[in-house]
Amino acid sequence: MKNNMRVLLAKRREKVSHVAAATGISKSTLTALYYERTKKPDIETLQKVANYLGVTIDELLMPEE
Repeated sequence: MKNNMRVLLAKRREKVSHVAAATGISKSTLTALYYERTKKPDIETLQKVANYLGVTIDELLMPEE
């Protein structure tokens, strides 16, 4: 699934491991999301990541062009 996670993390100079530690989401789940390998991420996972990054789920999922 296309998303902005890479861009958002880069802007904040954050790493997947920081998000994992702060949200309790497994690093493997976040890595799959980061590299856009997941087809149907869990809504709770998306919400936790969006909350951590200070964005809405729409902003997280809307790829920048």
